[in-house]
Amino acid sequence: MTETTGRSLKVGLTQWHATTDIDANLAVAVSLVEQAADGGAALVVLPENGLMLGSNVQMRASAFTEDGPAIAALAEVAARRGVSVIVGGMKNQTADGVVNSAIVIDSDGTVAGRYDKLHLFDANIGGQSFEASSVEKPGSELAVLDIDGVRVGLTICYDVRFPELFRALALAGAEVLLVPAAFVQSTGEAHWHTLLRARAIENLAYVVAPATVRSPSPEYTDAFPTYGHALAVSPWGEVMADLGESPAAVEVVTLDLDAVEAARAKLSVLRGVRGPEIYGSEPKVISVTSRTVGVNA
Repeated sequence: MTETTGRSLKVGLTQWHATTDIDANLAVAVSLVEQAADGGAALVVLPENGLMLGSNVQMRASAFTEDGPAIAALAEVAARRGVSVIVGGMKNQTADGVVNSAIVIDSDGTVAGRYDKLHLFDANIGGQSFEASSVEKPGSELAVLDIDGVRVGLTICYDVRFPELFRALALAGAEVLLVPAAFVQSTGEAHWHTLLRARAIENLAYVVAPATVRSPSPEYTDAFPTYGHALAVSPWGEVMADLGESPAAVEVVTLDLDAVEAARAKLSVLRGVRGPEIYGSEPKVISVTSRTVGVNA
């Protein structure tokens, strides 16, 4: 019989419809942190751009600071309720310029650190241009959170399309991978579930992905509609929670870390990773000659 360690982590998965109204967004965020704490969460993860979702120009103009009132309000509720909170992504005004940062707030209310988004969303989707690099700079470091001995890899939204980042985090010991997002509606419908399940399966790790969601009201026009469906996925690729299109929701999911160990014992993919001497080399080219074969009518 396999001996179990009994390690687990309760995480608050959140989702809401974010707008350009920072005060309204912040009120929702605080309320969902409170609800997650009531449900026993040790860690609450908020979506990317949950505190302000508008055009790139609007978000840059409203860039936050780590010592500003919005983070102070979240730090207050974190300390009061004894939970750690990750602001999953915000335009962050730093001395070196604007970056998209996931801010980690400890359960004592202090800002413990941050992860700056590595991969910027430069894309043209449905005729709408998303040139994030025109308003923010990319990060340059990986980040892993250690909470009660559980290693949690930090990513943001578009990062999910770069599996090498997730593999590096898993190799650094991450058993949980966070993907807070404001995922565009059209690409969300096509790719969201598949990408998140793939990152979980590839690395035999939990994936927790809070999300913003499009407006439920036809009277409000989003700067860009987002997909919602905040997800928690098991190391075996099973969807544990899906918040659908709820305009404000939280679910506390219990992550059993023994399941990570069990999955990695079955499939030794992390131990089988080859080094840069293989992956970094130029592939050999094997040439073949083809023939066109005619078919008689």
